Amino acid sequence: MDIGNRTLSMADLQKNTLVSGNKAMQMLELSRHSFEKVVKDGLLTIIYENGKKYYQTGEIEAFMSTDTYTELVNGVVDPRNSLNDLTGKDWLPETKSFFYQKGLGANHPEAQIEKLHPAPYSFQDIGHLVNFFTKRGMSVLDPFGGVGSTAKACEVNGRICTSIELSPVWHELSIKRLETEVSEGSSKKHHFINGDCCEELLKIPSESMDFMVTSPPYWGILNKQDQKVKKNRVANNLETKYSEDEKDLGNVANYEEFLEILVKQVFLQCARTLRYGKYMAIVVSDFRDKSEYISFHSDLIHELNKKAIPGGGVLRLQGTKILLQNHKSLLPYGYPFAYVENIHHQYVLIFRKEKK
Repeated sequence: MDIGNRTLSMADLQKNTLVSGNKAMQMLELSRHSFEKVVKDGLLTIIYENGKKYYQTGEIEAFMSTDTYTELVNGVVDPRNSLNDLTGKDWLPETKSFFYQKGLGANHPEAQIEKLHPAPYSFQDIGHLVNFFTKRGMSVLDPFGGVGSTAKACEVNGRICTSIELSPVWHELSIKRLETEVSEGSSKKHHFINGDCCEELLKIPSESMDFMVTSPPYWGILNKQDQKVKKNRVANNLETKYSEDEKDLGNVANYEEFLEILVKQVFLQCARTLRYGKYMAIVVSDFRDKSEYISFHSDLIHELNKKAIPGGGVLRLQGTKILLQNHKSLLPYGYPFAYVENIHHQYVLIFRKEKK
């Protein structure tokens, strides 16, 4: 049997099954373009029989164990990629405008500290953002550190977190969380600051951070929660508010005042700490104040987009992702009189620091 200019022996034939090109592509899980390039580069031998092309299964299986095949299937990180450690294959699905919330579940052993907080968010969801907007070893800032979801996401994914938290209770729990849920001593790799972020951010040098991600207080939403939610948390000895501290933005009575502090004293200062070309991701949800629908996410976009940053530069909106919370229970709000939404998603507002 002819193989180019070589002859396939009977012993070779006994070791191999001959398959068509389509079958070979299926085995290799390659596109036609990639498969043809493999053949053209001489990585697989064409066997001609009765004028048709065939390939040896043994040779295909041997090729699948090589680094060349692994790189072909998984992709390689483009040397020009200064944003993250993703290959082109991994990058593409991250450009979707939505993703599903992913958590461990309330009964998971590693969710016991997280659920103590009245408004936690999943370290896995934050890890999703951290992995796209940074490389390993880069610095990540969270001005509302809570119980350390961002810090845990950074530890698990090899980034360095600076976490600022006003409440001494949540601050201590965030450190404990890394020590108990990840590994002993892991909290020492990160910077945990117990203080008011409006004050502590001023101490962080300009252009020293690679990414900012956080979920801020949604004004006084915890003070206006559905009574059933409050009763359930109280019955389980769980907190229903961030804190009683007057510096807590969740305790600011006026929405316009809350928004002004959040924008000018927090997010624009966070932007100041970012290096040029770096990103900030703000995870928020809209909410209701009695009968009024508050479009929190659009208010933040309006206040932050194209705003000058102290020390230089400007923030520009790059897009919004929708974080779908498909696991939440439906409640009969408004029934049977009026439309009242079950808000089962959050917005991830993505801004970039650019030069004017």
